[in-house]
Amino acid sequence: MPEDSPYDVVVIGAGHAGCEAALAAARMGCRTLLLTLNLDNVALMPCNPSIGGPAKGHLVREIDALGGEMARIIDRTFIQIRLLNTGKGVAVQIPRAQADKRLYSLAMKHTLERQANLAIKQALVEEVAIADHRRDNPWPLLQVRTNIGWTYQAKTVVVTTGTFLDGRIIVGDVTYPAGRAGEFPAVGLSASLRRLGFTLGRLKTGTPPRIDARTIDFAQTVHHPGSDEPLYFGFYYGDDESLGPPSPSLAPPNPIYPNLHPTAWRPQVPCYQVYTNAATHAIIRANLHRAPLYTGMIQGVGPRYCPSIEDKIVRFADKETHSLFLEPEGWETNEVYVQGANTSLPEDVQLAMLRTIPALRQVEMVRVGYAIEYDYVPSSQTLVTMESKAVPGLFFAGQINGTSGYEEAAAQGIIAGINAALKVQGRPPFVLRRDQAYIGVMLDDLTTKEITEPYRLLTSRAEFRLLLRQDNADLRLTPFGYELGLISRERYAMVTRKQEMVRWALEKLDTVRLAPSSAFDHALMKLGLPALERGTSGKEFMRRPEVTYKALDLALGQAVPRDVAEQVEIEAKYEGYIQKQRVDVERMRKLEERRIPPDTDYQSIAGLRIEAKQKLSSFRPVTIGQASRIGGVTPADVAVLLVHLQRLERRVAK
Repeated sequence: MPEDSPYDVVVIGAGHAGCEAALAAARMGCRTLLLTLNLDNVALMPCNPSIGGPAKGHLVREIDALGGEMARIIDRTFIQIRLLNTGKGVAVQIPRAQADKRLYSLAMKHTLERQANLAIKQALVEEVAIADHRRDNPWPLLQVRTNIGWTYQAKTVVVTTGTFLDGRIIVGDVTYPAGRAGEFPAVGLSASLRRLGFTLGRLKTGTPPRIDARTIDFAQTVHHPGSDEPLYFGFYYGDDESLGPPSPSLAPPNPIYPNLHPTAWRPQVPCYQVYTNAATHAIIRANLHRAPLYTGMIQGVGPRYCPSIEDKIVRFADKETHSLFLEPEGWETNEVYVQGANTSLPEDVQLAMLRTIPALRQVEMVRVGYAIEYDYVPSSQTLVTMESKAVPGLFFAGQINGTSGYEEAAAQGIIAGINAALKVQGRPPFVLRRDQAYIGVMLDDLTTKEITEPYRLLTSRAEFRLLLRQDNADLRLTPFGYELGLISRERYAMVTRKQEMVRWALEKLDTVRLAPSSAFDHALMKLGLPALERGTSGKEFMRRPEVTYKALDLALGQAVPRDVAEQVEIEAKYEGYIQKQRVDVERMRKLEERRIPPDTDYQSIAGLRIEAKQKLSSFRPVTIGQASRIGGVTPADVAVLLVHLQRLERRVAK
């Protein structure tokens, strides 16, 4: 197409949200442009160099199941991976990986550069504006202008600016404009969003100091090695449909280490644990008068679930120690991330407090910790599709929506990219419900709740987390990815085959009878299981706590792939709980399917409380289900709203 013709999708920002948005739109056939401040900082990890953990890891697996990239990149570049919550139920078990942060960034950049339909350019975007109202399109063409005056026209725009919107870094009594340490903020873009009619809020986040590994006494730390068993975030399928290395057509060669397959198991780097002590706390308390968090210099609200070290000392004054983790930032660097020590204290205080810890007596800081304030778009202005309400064709994803975390950003990014592409193609928007995915839970929360602090997804936020396990994300979401054009026919066929094998195995377990015998008892003994005392069905056998997927082949009398066996074990053991949650899902779905006319005048509905009228008018929920989850809307308000809709339907029927 001519260079000056409108792009289908322009993505502003190449963080984790922007990369997923751009890749999704391009893979769906849209002419896409990705603009970023610095091409060398694509998908950078300015805070913790890790991916995964509870709820966050669930998002990563769901992104992969939809056809996104985050899981594939971390599988190629992690330096350590572990399975968390192994002592808890399957609903909350999830991997967490430490990344080589530079390799991760470089691998994502190479992926973007190889993607068809995608152009990548370095530019500082100063303005998004409405260009004109086209006769051939129901929404206006948008225009993106850079700081040197170059403009791009776009049918849709996805804004993924992270912490760059009017960003301000704070360390002690020093403050200066920045989007991240060493990078310019996007000041003009904030002003242009206000001109388009958006109300912006202010949030805050922070990072800890980075320290030199050569100055750490590792003998005085607690070592935490990686997993002995292979673990991956991506879903890979071999020729026998089992979990294993993917075919070259499904996983391009690693651009960093050409001979390193995404699932090639490799040595891992340990992480290290240390603890603060009374001396650490004394130094922090003695310098609270220099802490921006308490002097009033910081105006934005920080994340409650990730407080700064000075906030921890004040809020949890009764605790004698706090745990810190020393996490290496890559294979070929001396930088170590001090997890748990987010701070905006002056540099001299940061160094002094670190040196009170025995393992860090001689430590040297490589980078000082800092707080950063930035603008965001409050949630009432965005639809669950990530499209803004005020400007059709303008989408938001990532920290601009008030979230925290790379995983939350990437999940919003892929949904924004998908829906931007669907809008251009004249297709219905793609929406995931709360019972379908953690992504659905997060997006529903973001668009029905007032975000007053950086939002973090937690497993406790999901009502149906037993259905939304990380192990079955491919079965839940791959069909959607295939329908959208993000999943290949071959991969979809493999997932379909896996689903059929799970169904077959569960049905066979219902009918097969197992009886005590010397041969069967010997086979059980080899697996470390007790002998059968009486006959039982295959499903009852699998429900025993001590029986794992390793015994499924014995129960079925036929070998099945490991990933299939794991699904069968979980479905058999938790069958009653799973069925109960599915009943609850059907009950909730009736409310989700009850749509509210977009032009509803809530102020005129008799019986609604004033607060409910205000909140409903602000959020403009699409369904009764969404309305019921808005803060300040009571069950009585929902009942009044249902009566109002029934009256409208009767009038229409007449």
